Amino acid sequence: MALRLYNTLSREKEEFKPLSGKKVGMYVCGVTPYDFCHLGHARAYVTFDLIRRWIEFKGFEVKHVQNFTDVDDKIINKARKEGDPFKATTISARFIEEYFKDMDALGIRRAHVFPKVSEHVLEIITLVQRLVAKGVAYELEGDVYYDVSKFPTYGRLSKLDREQIKAGARVEVDARKRNPEDFALWKKAKPDEPYWESPWGKGRPGWHIECSAMSMKYLGESFDLHGGGMDLIFPHHENEIAQSEGATGKQFVKYWLHNGFITVDQEKMSKSLGNFFTIRDIMKKYSPEAIRFFLLSTHYRSPIDFSDAMLSNAVNSLKKLHNCVENLEDAVKKAKKEELGEADKALIDELKSDREKFVEAMDDDFNTPLAIAAVFELAKKANTAMMAEKPNKAVLEAYLKGITELGGVLNLFRAAEKKEGGLPDEEIEKLVAERQAARKAKDFKRSDEIRDKLKALGIILEDQKDGTVRWKKV
Repeated sequence: MALRLYNTLSREKEEFKPLSGKKVGMYVCGVTPYDFCHLGHARAYVTFDLIRRWIEFKGFEVKHVQNFTDVDDKIINKARKEGDPFKATTISARFIEEYFKDMDALGIRRAHVFPKVSEHVLEIITLVQRLVAKGVAYELEGDVYYDVSKFPTYGRLSKLDREQIKAGARVEVDARKRNPEDFALWKKAKPDEPYWESPWGKGRPGWHIECSAMSMKYLGESFDLHGGGMDLIFPHHENEIAQSEGATGKQFVKYWLHNGFITVDQEKMSKSLGNFFTIRDIMKKYSPEAIRFFLLSTHYRSPIDFSDAMLSNAVNSLKKLHNCVENLEDAVKKAKKEELGEADKALIDELKSDREKFVEAMDDDFNTPLAIAAVFELAKKANTAMMAEKPNKAVLEAYLKGITELGGVLNLFRAAEKKEGGLPDEEIEKLVAERQAARKAKDFKRSDEIRDKLKALGIILEDQKDGTVRWKKV
C-alpha cells in the first residue's frame, strides 16, 4: 500500500510522491527560544518525528531541516527585561540548550540541520533584494513590505480571500502600506534593539522571510514536505508561499502538513490564556515515554484535550505493553524450539495480519491510534501464546520481534536510562543472587534488606512462579 497523507494545500489525502525519487526534503518550523518548551511544542515535534520515522521506514531518505527563530520581539523583550536587549542571542542560546534536553528525553530524533536566523541574515537580505528587484516588494523608509496584490493566488493555503484577510489578518499596522494585508520582510531597527546593516539601513528580518530563506538554502527552491502547527497556516505559511514563489516562480512546497492543537478544558493551550504546561513540569510526574505515548494516541491532525486522567491512562496502557515485552523476553529464554504445528503456524499468520494492519494505518495519513491498536492486538495474542502448556520458542520470538519492531517505529520500548549514581547491571545481578541465596537459607531478614535496598535505587524485583527472579528499573 502506498503512503497517503493529508495535504493542507488541497484539503485532500494524496499519494506521497517525492520530487526526487527516494530523496525527501522536509522542513519543520522550529521554536522561538525565549522560554521552556510547553506541551504544544511536544505535540508538534513528536508528530513530525513520527512522520519522518515512518517515511524512512518506507525506504525513503529524508533530509530534515528545523530552524530556531533566535531573532524575534519576544526574545528582545526578555533581554530588555534582563537589562540588555543586545544580549538576545545569549537568551536564545540558553533556551536552545533546554529545548534539546526536552526533545531528547521525548525520543525525538534530531534534525540534520538546525539553522538559526542570526546566522542566515545575509541569505535573508539577498532574498528580500530579489523580491524588491522583481517588483513584488517595496521599501518604506527603512522597512520593506511584500505587496500581496502582486501575488494573485494569495490565500490558497488558508482558503481565505483577500477581503477576509483584510478584516482579520494578524499583520503589522502601518498606514503607509499599499495594502492593509502587506507584510514585513525587513524591519527598520529601533534605537534599543539588535540590528544588521542592509541596503535599506540598519534593521532585522521579518518573521516569515526567515523560513523561506533558510528552507531554500538547505532544501532547494522546491521541496517535498513543510510542517508545523495549525496556527501557522495563516499568516506564516501563507506568507512563506507568497514570498518564496514570488521570488522563484516555482512551486515552493508540494505537501503541507499541520498538527492539531493541545486543548485544556476544550480551549487551545497558550501562554496568553495562562493554561499552558511546560514539558519540564509534566516530566516531573510522568515519564517522557508516557508523554510521547499520550501524544501519539490521538491522530496528529485532531485536537488533544490535556488532563491528568488521560496521561494516567497512557501510563497504564504503556505499562501493559512493557510487561508483555518483558514477559516475552523471559518466556523466549525458557521455551524450546520445536517444529511448528498447525496452531503455531496460525498464530504466526495472525501476527503477519496484525502487522499489515499497522502498516495500513500508518500509510493512511499516519493514523497512530489504529496503529497502536494493532500493536495491542499483537500483545494480546502474545499473552495467549505464552499461556500455552508448551509455548513454541519460534512463535514467541516472532511475537517479540513483531511487537518491538512496530513499537520501535513509534519509538516506544526505549532502553531504560541508567540513573546517575545507579548500580551497574552486574552489581544488581549479584545482589539478586545474594537475595536468592538468603531466601534459600531462610534468612528472610537479609532477603528483605536486599529487596528494600534495590527498591530505593528504583529497581523492582518480581518473583516468578518457577522460583526465578526478574528485575526492572522504574
